[in-house]
Amino acid sequence: MELVKVGIVVTSDRASLGVYEDLGGPAVKEVLTRYVRNPLEFEYALIADEQEIIMQTLIDLSDAKRCDLIITTGGTGPAPRDVTPEATQAVCSKMLPGFGEVMRMASLKYVPTAILSRQSAGIRGSSLIVNLPGKPKSIQECLEVVFPAIPYCVDLIGGAYIEGNAEHIQVFRPKA
Repeated sequence: MELVKVGIVVTSDRASLGVYEDLGGPAVKEVLTRYVRNPLEFEYALIADEQEIIMQTLIDLSDAKRCDLIITTGGTGPAPRDVTPEATQAVCSKMLPGFGEVMRMASLKYVPTAILSRQSAGIRGSSLIVNLPGKPKSIQECLEVVFPAIPYCVDLIGGAYIEGNAEHIQVFRPKA
């Protein structure tokens, strides 16, 4: 089974300064460890909400570290310092708006403020970048609805062949 390289980028001014513990990064890792059968190698970055830093981190994870999947958490709201979607769009060759649409629809079942979230996804080289909200509960809810499409998307852009763990999630690949 092929090794899957996953970048986890947590954008939080306060967590990056040690004001509080990062809970988003561990939540992403926990969910992906359940959903993916392949061996996983994680690259982790806890950074400030600064667009240039986010962009450089995404470029490094895609171009230098060759991550198949990069998950960001945090920085997707409407606050002035929430710039993760802008940084993602700036470094991607293609955007995949369906990811954000589905995540917001799923989140609306729980909170009316889901319409304020600006989750998105895009492609840089052979890396799929997915922006998630920062709260662990929201991370779980959002990954649950978009993960079934992630392995096939990564196939299509030339990344690793990701095998889903059917005990926890069903992935979808069109029949050949």
